[in-house]
Amino acid sequence: MTREELLERIWIDPKRCFGKPCIRGHRIWVSLILDLLASGSTTSEILESYPDLTEADIQACIAYGAEMARERYVDVPLEPAV
Repeated sequence: MTREELLERIWIDPKRCFGKPCIRGHRIWVSLILDLLASGSTTSEILESYPDLTEADIQACIAYGAEMARERYVDVPLEPAV
């Protein structure tokens, strides 16, 4: 999966989760997954705790974090207002 494909798994909806980047289709913050990884949780442990996620979702969080660390702008589409 390319970096662009991974980043498509991240979304921002100003009306959900305080507008924080989340995994598309979920209310799970990217920062939560990165915090879990930083604290030593494995991908398997995260997937066990959040069974609706996929390994690609976790990779997407890492890719998003890497882009933010480079202080680059990442174009993440806003979800349309319902």
